[in-house]
Amino acid sequence: MAIDLIAGLALGRSPVVLELGCASGDLLGRLGERTASCTVGIDLAASAVARAARAFPAGTWVVANADRRLPIRDASVSVVLSVHARRNPEECARVLAPDRPLVVIVPAADDLIELREAVFGQRIEHPRAERLAEEHAPYFALVSRSEHRERVLLPVDQLDHLLTGTYRAGRTTAATARASLEPMTVTLASDILVFQVRDQAGSTESGSLARR
Repeated sequence: MAIDLIAGLALGRSPVVLELGCASGDLLGRLGERTASCTVGIDLAASAVARAARAFPAGTWVVANADRRLPIRDASVSVVLSVHARRNPEECARVLAPDRPLVVIVPAADDLIELREAVFGQRIEHPRAERLAEEHAPYFALVSRSEHRERVLLPVDQLDHLLTGTYRAGRTTAATARASLEPMTVTLASDILVFQVRDQAGSTESGSLARR
């Protein structure tokens, strides 16, 4: 999904792709192998960055807090990618080159709704895209919004992994239901928002990629 989207953007020759919250670098690493892009991944977890560097040595991997100050020069990045990760809109605007996009992918309102109902006892949707657009509005204009969804049958270990990584399933009230989980079909849904920096935001001064 994200790889096809980024690969389809008109980013020019040898683009620089920055992913915020890159984790172990699987997505960014595959993108670098598929395209002629320079890839830079940032994550706060040093262990995840170390794994990414071992698995994809051609990329640049940085330990930093992606929702604060980015260790990247002004207007040096072709596209900023955030997949279910935190980001600082002002910093994203600063590091992007003129007319280049910010791509943000967040869980859709009904993502994993069957699993959340089984564990927490409530079928409540959590809309995020509208709030996300509002948060970025001072720096970015929303260019497009799309959705990716599928329903898949998942085993218990994968369900438990999803709970650990995405929701507060460690709460005592959820422990019993979590322990009795059985394989189930769940909805995997994401909202995909593509932004472009507003004219008055961010620097257009060129510079090399990394701050020294």
